[in-house]
Amino acid sequence: MPSTEPPSVPPANVLPKVAAIRAADGERLRSVHLPGMTLTVRSRRPAREGLPPALYVHGLGGSSQNWSALMPLLDGVVHSEALDLPGFGDSPPPDDGDYSITGHARAVVRHLDASGRGPVHLFGNSLGGAVVTRVAAARPDLVRTLTLVSPALPEIRVQRSAVPTGLLAVPGVAALFTRLTREWTAEQRVRGVRALCYGDPERVSDEGFRNAVEEMERRLQLPYFWDAMARSARGIVNAYTLGGQHALWRQAERVLAPTLLVYGGRDQLVAYRMAQRAARAFRDSRLLTLPDAGHVAMMEYPEAVATAFRELLADTADTTDTVGTGKPVGDERTDGAVDGEPANQTTGG
Repeated sequence: MPSTEPPSVPPANVLPKVAAIRAADGERLRSVHLPGMTLTVRSRRPAREGLPPALYVHGLGGSSQNWSALMPLLDGVVHSEALDLPGFGDSPPPDDGDYSITGHARAVVRHLDASGRGPVHLFGNSLGGAVVTRVAAARPDLVRTLTLVSPALPEIRVQRSAVPTGLLAVPGVAALFTRLTREWTAEQRVRGVRALCYGDPERVSDEGFRNAVEEMERRLQLPYFWDAMARSARGIVNAYTLGGQHALWRQAERVLAPTLLVYGGRDQLVAYRMAQRAARAFRDSRLLTLPDAGHVAMMEYPEAVATAFRELLADTADTTDTVGTGKPVGDERTDGAVDGEPANQTTGG
């Protein structure tokens, strides 16, 4: 049932000003105003006119910057955009406080419908992988191909190293963690995130580490940072418990688009063993396994991911123009809701 609980953060127009988010060479940032939300979109100028569009969706605690290493490697084959999900990066919280998988998927759908860029080559990492799986299942007309990097799809046996992240979903844990770590510096926090997400933390350059610290300092000034983290974590947990047509694995089976799956052998958040199940679930899939990669292969091994995507494009050149012509499946609604779930659904908390 829709939640009547008001969002626990102030409206976006009264949020404090913080430092501007970083844009890499060749990138530009813009704000996109949509019903109930404002999204920050990072884009690159295409190498030439007429390239097919691509859209990238980050994971829990991430932002569009997570794709800055991969996007320039694809300048010659796609026109790239990456968005900050509501409450992350430089996007303010959604008006309805909805951080469920469906709520995030609704943001992606609304952006694509408003921009008219679809069908796109759709990328997702972790939380973003679950989000774009739901989008591809509900709106095949918006998706040419799907690329999933360590997608957060349900696991029966969760790795121990992933448990602390899952605990953020428990009401009160985020507030407790905030109090317990009040004295931690941004540098300490980034080192912890790097150790958790990378297969080899030493692959992060000195400049990359400094940029991450700067971004962490910026995020910690945002009054809604931990709320967005906790509610989005709860959204993942809630999605794992859904059955029937809303179950993520069931939706994976409904995806029509050619799909590239990328899994890291040293991933501490999404088990490497899930790669084979995913390869069976997505009907038209190929699998790239990177034994030394962690949870963010597009940041650790962007060249390998770019090569695999280019091969996907080459092999599906005759089909991707027709995949996106299908009509929406499920109970798609014009207000941006997907899969027949209430347009106002929220995880609360």
